[in-house]
Amino acid sequence: MTGIAYAMGQGGGAAGQGAGGFSGLIPIILMFVIFYFLLIRPQQKRNKEHQQMIGNLKKGDRIITSGGIHGRITGLDDTTLTVEIADRVRVKVVRANVAGMAQAATPAPAPKKDKKDKGADNKS
Repeated sequence: MTGIAYAMGQGGGAAGQGAGGFSGLIPIILMFVIFYFLLIRPQQKRNKEHQQMIGNLKKGDRIITSGGIHGRITGLDDTTLTVEIADRVRVKVVRANVAGMAQAATPAPAPKKDKKDKGADNKS
């Protein structure tokens, strides 16, 4: 008698397996689609913009390296840049280590003259 119950259990489980397998796959596909649009696609766009920026570098551009060094490009090569970071101080940097373009430095406004000693002005 247990053999009949066991045989019936096998057939019932196999019939439900086909529908359960596909419905279990839908959440995985949905998670991949969400990851693609939230993580993978924006990262690919940033990488493309970075590669374009690296390809458009020219002499005289002010850059910031991934290490945080600010400098001006004085020489170009296929894979490296020569960057002047101070007067007559030049370093070679791999193109891929350029983090971005530096903004042109604007001069700081001159400090206003403050009256330090108010009592000294009132003596006359």
